Amino acid sequence: MNREKQAQILKALGHPIRLVIVEKLLKGELCVNEIKDLFNADQPSISQHLNILKYSGIVDFRKNGNLRCYFLKEKDKIGKITQLLK
Repeated sequence: MNREKQAQILKALGHPIRLVIVEKLLKGELCVNEIKDLFNADQPSISQHLNILKYSGIVDFRKNGNLRCYFLKEKDKIGKITQLLK
């Protein structure tokens, strides 16, 4: 992995909401409504955070009917990063 990609991942994890999303996804897949319910934030705000995580390569999603359900692409690697932050 090149330095630019590493920096992009760290930058994506540099927001408290995105860190919580990642920590919750370490426990398993969540649909967007479940993620939204974790915060006192509106749907567009949560979608923006999820898009940043997706663009950085941290998460991906699958469609479940009309819902998007998110999961970590490299759960072990992201888990190690978040452990270092604790």
